[in-house]
Amino acid sequence: MDKKKTYKTGIVLSGGGARGFSHLGVLHALNEAGIFPDCISGTSAGSIVGAFYADGYSPEEILDIMGNNKRHDFFSFGIPKEGFLEMTGMHKILKKYIKAKSFKDLKIPLIVSATDLNNAKIKYFSEGSVVDAVIASSSIPVVFKPYKIGDVYYVDGGVMDNLPIYPIKKICKNIIGSYVNPVGYQESFTNLFVIAERVFHLGLSKELIEKRRSFDLFIDPPQLEKYSLLNPEKAHEIYEIGYKACQKALNAYAKENDKAFPA
Repeated sequence: MDKKKTYKTGIVLSGGGARGFSHLGVLHALNEAGIFPDCISGTSAGSIVGAFYADGYSPEEILDIMGNNKRHDFFSFGIPKEGFLEMTGMHKILKKYIKAKSFKDLKIPLIVSATDLNNAKIKYFSEGSVVDAVIASSSIPVVFKPYKIGDVYYVDGGVMDNLPIYPIKKICKNIIGSYVNPVGYQESFTNLFVIAERVFHLGLSKELIEKRRSFDLFIDPPQLEKYSLLNPEKAHEIYEIGYKACQKALNAYAKENDKAFPA
């Protein structure tokens, strides 16, 4: 192994709201194949999954905790001028289940990206409160109220880096990407939220072509395009999509390279 590479297998988990349940299926398939990421970088939904996994939970346990909730269990209505929703429910869930109070207490190194709204730049959290960083990373602008840490307001990390490979690119020998924002044809736009969601996904897609070349294994299930950002009721379906897509990607890798992805 390259001495400069601190970790054997890093995984990057994109943002994507409820589509992030696909990340859990991906992790399940990886673990089943004997592949256990030892470094994680995540944005938004990916930071939520990453925080639980880095805290020692299995993908199945995380699905049990997060996958049986309704929308109102995660969100509450906020002041419209700042955001239609607040992540009060999500904050309570994270506080209840995440045992690590700070990043240094996690079992696996985790990096969480959020967008610094005041200074117009990306922030990569790797120290301090895990829960605060995850909520900041997950606050989709306009939909959710910006989250304040210290004197700075933060919104979703996906605004500036939805696939945060940069923080782990030089320290991981093998890097896996799990991307949950496919953009296909959409015929109708029935309301303002549908339009806003579509525009958000289009904005995220611009970085994909350039970045995906940097991954040793990349999973991006096209079936996820039919699922909304705020549709946690479909958690188990989305989980299964991620699981099968990862199995398919692992099989394709083995066929192309005449060897299994390194465990």
